[in-house]
Amino acid sequence: MTGTPSGRMRQTILEWLKDPPAHFPAPRRRDLAETGVTARAVAAKLGVPRRTALAHLEFLTRLGVLRTRRIHGRTHYRRDEVRIAEVARMFEKGW
Repeated sequence: MTGTPSGRMRQTILEWLKDPPAHFPAPRRRDLAETGVTARAVAAKLGVPRRTALAHLEFLTRLGVLRTRRIHGRTHYRRDEVRIAEVARMFEKGW
C-alpha cells in the first residue's frame, strides 16, 4: 500500500471503482460499472468534503487511470483498466 495518506486514499478510490455496485448505492436504471460514480458519492463514502474527493479524482484522471463521463451535468468517474494495466507493467519492468 502507498505510504502517504493521499496515496492510500487514492488507492482506496481505485479499489472501490473496481466494483462500484459493491461500494456505492446505484441510481435508478443506471449501471455504475458502466457509468462510474460522482465525486459526491466518493466524498460521502470517504467521509471527506466533495472538494477533497474531487482533487483526488482529478489527479487520478490526469494520470490516465480514470475516465470521465458527463451525465445530466455531473461528471462520473470510472477506471481505465487498459491504462492501469499499462502502468502496472511499467512498474513491473522497473521503468
